[in-house]
Amino acid sequence: MNFHTRKWVKPEDLNPNGTLFGGSLLRWIDEEAAIYAIVQLGNQRVVTKYISEINFVSASRQGDIIELGITATEFGRTSITLTCEVRNKITRKSILTVEKMVFVNLGEDGLPAPHGRTEIKYVKDQFKDDASDA
Repeated sequence: MNFHTRKWVKPEDLNPNGTLFGGSLLRWIDEEAAIYAIVQLGNQRVVTKYISEINFVSASRQGDIIELGITATEFGRTSITLTCEVRNKITRKSILTVEKMVFVNLGEDGLPAPHGRTEIKYVKDQFKDDASDA
């Protein structure tokens, strides 16, 4: 799993217990997962269909730098399934795991549409394709 997105836990992200508010973290995860799905499917019209059980393993406190790791685990005809882990950037201690997140690819009509993808496409590979076209 690659960890690309990093967040700095600030005072406005804390709950009354002084730890990272779960709702803030889930918003960050949903946004990052949607961006990942958009890049993989090549379509900005994707929606969150399903998020499995969320397992909060440890807390994060103000000043922590956390990183989100997301990877595709399955490509359906109109969907992409992802898994996610959030960990402390410095200690590498796991904060949260989400086993399964499903995003659906939509057509211009707002209905599920086939995307034609079957495997993860890496940015470095996209540039290789562009270079060979020149």
